[in-house]
Amino acid sequence: MKKIGQAFTVLILLVFLFSGFVMAAEMDFGDLGEEFVDFDGDLVADIPAEESEWINPDTIIFSYTPVEEPSVYKNAWSDFLDYLAEVTGKEVMFYAVENYAAQLEALRAGRIHIAGINTGSVPFAVNTAGVVPFAMMAAEDGSFGYEMEIITQKDSELETLEDLEGKTIAFVSQTSNSGFKAPSAILKSEMGYEAGKDYQTTFSGRHDNSIMGVYNGDYEVAAIANSVMHRMDASGAIDMSEIKTIYKSQTFPTTAYSYVNNLHPGLAQKIKKAFFTFDWTGTSLAAEFEDDKFIPIDYKTYWEVIRTIDRANGVEYK
Repeated sequence: MKKIGQAFTVLILLVFLFSGFVMAAEMDFGDLGEEFVDFDGDLVADIPAEESEWINPDTIIFSYTPVEEPSVYKNAWSDFLDYLAEVTGKEVMFYAVENYAAQLEALRAGRIHIAGINTGSVPFAVNTAGVVPFAMMAAEDGSFGYEMEIITQKDSELETLEDLEGKTIAFVSQTSNSGFKAPSAILKSEMGYEAGKDYQTTFSGRHDNSIMGVYNGDYEVAAIANSVMHRMDASGAIDMSEIKTIYKSQTFPTTAYSYVNNLHPGLAQKIKKAFFTFDWTGTSLAAEFEDDKFIPIDYKTYWEVIRTIDRANGVEYK
């Protein structure tokens, strides 16, 4: 875990890394779909002007990013969702999704009201589903984030990025920051390597699949979020001493907790209150995660580094 100041240092480093995109970053007016408006310039969709378009559901549907086994996280979130129900006066249901695409589609279709969205998918959710990121997990001192690591087995001959030429790299999905977008940009900027030309790709669907694939020898090398690897090590699913890291990135923002922009503003305020007043002590959430609290975030600032990586990769939010 790194300090908040380090996270913003990351932003500066990334802008230099992708210097050709500096002007675009400075003139970031967003990429919202035509059905949304952004009058305040924060790059996220405003609440609809017509109150008739606001929703105030009797049951709030919550979804957590599908980085690992969904059933595990239904239990991990149980204490918090009970508190969310208490604060909002609503029924709350956990909605398990198997992959990033399914979560985004459910958000677009209105089947999810609050979601923990993985780092790389946040810009897609903001621009195509109109979500409003508002919170992120952090340590007691306010530090947050994770790093992308490129991993292999401990006895592998692979030692550096240069050794990846001609290899097949296991990625997670094309919307994953640490599981595809960041490593692709780094391989291109630092080594001049391009997928399909200098190395081949395969996609595992989830970080835990990639990590377990390397651990069991199914994949020679994979790009993953180290926060997931650390949780798997802590739970006994893997032994990290059997894994070797050949590249570790700067710190990135982690899962963004977001609500859909057409949620009734009164309900949205109660949801934020639940996140920011939740006492983690002795809860199922504290047992699963290393963090201690939720902190407020804004998409325009915290996700600038991710948007810069996306520009470097030619990503369009559709």
